[in-house]
Amino acid sequence: MGRLANTENLTDVQTEIVGTIRDFVDKKIIPVAQELEHADEYPTEIIEGLKELGVFGLTIPEEFGGLGESLLTYALVVEEIARGWMSVSGVINTHFIVAYMLIRHGTDEQKQKYLPQMATGEVRGAFSMSEPGLGSDVSAVSTKATDLDDGTYSITGQKMWLTNGATSTLVALLCKTDEGADSVYKNMTTFLVEKERGFGRTAQGINVPGKIEKMGYNGVETTELILDDHRISAGQILGGTPGRGFFHMMDGVEVGRVNVAARACGLSIRAFELGISYAQQRETFGKPIAEHQAILFRLAEMATKVEAAHTMMVRAARLKDSGARMDVEAGMAKMLASEYANEVVEASFRIHGGYGYSKAYEIERIYRESAFMLIGEGTSDIQKTIIGRALLKDYKL
Repeated sequence: MGRLANTENLTDVQTEIVGTIRDFVDKKIIPVAQELEHADEYPTEIIEGLKELGVFGLTIPEEFGGLGESLLTYALVVEEIARGWMSVSGVINTHFIVAYMLIRHGTDEQKQKYLPQMATGEVRGAFSMSEPGLGSDVSAVSTKATDLDDGTYSITGQKMWLTNGATSTLVALLCKTDEGADSVYKNMTTFLVEKERGFGRTAQGINVPGKIEKMGYNGVETTELILDDHRISAGQILGGTPGRGFFHMMDGVEVGRVNVAARACGLSIRAFELGISYAQQRETFGKPIAEHQAILFRLAEMATKVEAAHTMMVRAARLKDSGARMDVEAGMAKMLASEYANEVVEASFRIHGGYGYSKAYEIERIYRESAFMLIGEGTSDIQKTIIGRALLKDYKL
């Protein structure tokens, strides 16, 4: 471990957890990531190993069988896992968001029902907000939950971009409901939808089509979710009260943006490691290319971006742990880390020269993965909108 991306003032427990995950990544993930990613094969053995390490219950309180750790600890773990293979961090990301939403907003009954099984990884979570016709424009949600006046709802609609869409068994699903409110944002409800693993019909009124083919982010499945008169109890409304779904989802997205920032940091770190290693082995004009000023300057810029992104990600996580509002800081961290990840990865790609274009080299995979960071949990333009509006309020004339 070099001098980059080290985090100050960690507890002994945090240091031990991060070190354990780093060792697992070096021994169990990096050696097989290339083969599994190119085959688009689900990393079953890796996931079982992470379950044994308690990663699925990392932030779940001890009373429910988890480790009760902070968002910062989780973000640092995600950073390490993404350094090994970004797809694996995707497996636990949506699971973490659903667990977080349950911890923060769930009823006591919902917490008792789901959190112990989520801590072991027996129940796996997925997060569903996007639809084919909307991304960040949450107000345009069209999936409708109709109150049947008998204690149940009927949900019909189509959801898009579900990470863990097939392997999950619990989906936090945002729907439009009619609460008679004067704001569209108060007419949305988050339901806790149960289903079986797999594709096709996975529950009454629920169909999961096949995997969406992607340029990267392979190994973990991304799917649609089609609901046709899915009947669900009012007891499955997150928090028990309809009309709070938008606020629940935005709270989940806020921690999700810290998570994406951490994943981007992991990609940057790995790209830098690969670039500086290759630059010391490859020789041109009688000396390693690292001794050429052009390459040396590129390495210096890469390292600075790695450090800056990591620092902002850590600050956002610590703010959330303190209970402070951090929508701006989360947006800043996500925007900077994702943009810098693409720049660092491209610089490493260029250092590798023609070999960077070969599938035999790890940087080729990371090059494809880094593009996803630009759009996951909201594009940079969306982050700029959030940041800019908040700044106008803070600095209003």
